[in-house]
Amino acid sequence: MDDTNICSSLLVSTMNINPEILYEDKDILVINKPAGLVVHSDGKTVEPSVSEWLVSRYPEAKEVGEDMGEVERPGIVHRIDRDTSGVLVLAKTKEGHAHLKEQFKERLVDKVYETFVYGNLKEEHGSIKLPIGKSNSDFRKWSAERGAKGVKRDALTYYRVLGRGEGVTHVEAKPKTGRTHQIRVHFKALHHPVVCDKLYAHQKESLLGFERLALHAKSLTFKDLSDESHTVIAPYPEDFKHAIDTLGKPVLD
Repeated sequence: MDDTNICSSLLVSTMNINPEILYEDKDILVINKPAGLVVHSDGKTVEPSVSEWLVSRYPEAKEVGEDMGEVERPGIVHRIDRDTSGVLVLAKTKEGHAHLKEQFKERLVDKVYETFVYGNLKEEHGSIKLPIGKSNSDFRKWSAERGAKGVKRDALTYYRVLGRGEGVTHVEAKPKTGRTHQIRVHFKALHHPVVCDKLYAHQKESLLGFERLALHAKSLTFKDLSDESHTVIAPYPEDFKHAIDTLGKPVLD
């Protein structure tokens, strides 16, 4: 049933950045970010980014957002990992940025992810309430396990099982907090890391044909500046469609 692949980090060509626009008004833009595209520069390497694309399409957005020391992040309100695909909301104006940042700060934005994890989760649904700190073994990692160091911040993730296969579980995850790598770290703490996670499960072979992190930001609910609520859904990328088909469940975008 399962294809075996080597996990890798995807790269997106500068010439091919054209993310699908899922929602747009004069202040806010929501895109379907492809896996392999970084949200913003880290200030050390030169590579394509969502932030760069946004400014090229909407030059006025260059002055929108926060200046993080040497790293500028025009239009960026939140982020998802490079190898995560799916919904990403951006600000085109300063008013839009402030409005969205406040919603994220107050945890008023509902985020829904889908992922595939190694092994078979025991429960059909549940919650993971484990504080997250820095890993004591790798500066790149975070940890929700014993031995995590530094300040440990509360983190809560709800989940439910969508499908099961041989040695793999398809899961919907709803993080109620926004910690770095939260979904990846929480399922790693349950001993069910995300499929093809080369940082938290580098010793495992991929399943279901994945060549990148098996994590997709499926939907996001927010309010626009008129206080109207919007739920934006990102269609499945091809690798998710293949994985779901392999498990024998019809793909419904």
